[in-house]
Amino acid sequence: NSFRFVERAIAFEVERQIELIEDGGKVVQETRLFDPERDETRSMRTKEEANDYRYFPCPDLLPVVLDQAYLDHLRSQLPELPADKRARFQNELGLSAYDANVLSASREMAEFFEEVHRVCGDAKQAANWVQGELSGALNRENLSIQNSPVSAQQLGELIRRVLDDTINGKAAKQVFQALWNGQGESADAVIEAKGLKQVTDTGAIEAMIDQVIAESPAQVAQYRDSEPEKRGKMIGYFVGQVMKASRGTANPQQVNGLLKEKLDALL
Repeated sequence: NSFRFVERAIAFEVERQIELIEDGGKVVQETRLFDPERDETRSMRTKEEANDYRYFPCPDLLPVVLDQAYLDHLRSQLPELPADKRARFQNELGLSAYDANVLSASREMAEFFEEVHRVCGDAKQAANWVQGELSGALNRENLSIQNSPVSAQQLGELIRRVLDDTINGKAAKQVFQALWNGQGESADAVIEAKGLKQVTDTGAIEAMIDQVIAESPAQVAQYRDSEPEKRGKMIGYFVGQVMKASRGTANPQQVNGLLKEKLDALL
């Protein structure tokens, strides 16, 4: 006899009737009593058998028959639900539970991510860029993802250029900013205009390394005199100088490998 008890009774009945139908049972017309101590309802009497109710079906309300074929058809017309999308992102794309939750938080976010992934082919990199660089820029400008100045196609192409070593990560952020500011129609156009294409030619990188080594006699001597376990950290100075000489376009992995070979040859 209170709204609170009515709410609890309805909540119990929802669960009871779902379970009853799923088990093949049928919900009958009846009066049920709510037990607040046990938080459940109990049958008191069925209306069909109680003549005093003067119960009769409304002739204007025809029975609704929902066969399995019709239910399957309706189910096939439904869009992918968030829970199913999260599961697919994890099971098929290999994303973490956290990434899957963030990217499926809204339909727009999920669709943007999936288009980026379609273009670049790497789900994890697509997730990182959408949640990182893109979301950060959107938040700073108080924009929704639907109004992003950088399209999913553009972002996917940018990530693809990182994956195929056309540009490195540092240059990729410059390209993203240029696209955000409307300074190019595509990642390739920005890379070309700004001369950001990564240098992977071994001969060109070796020439820059030789120049840095020649201009750094004190650091070379320090490297030569250091304990072997400390030399790895010291290479960072030389890598930085080579990257500076290449204006950030040299392939960092190649620079590291070639530098170690040349410096170790001086020992």
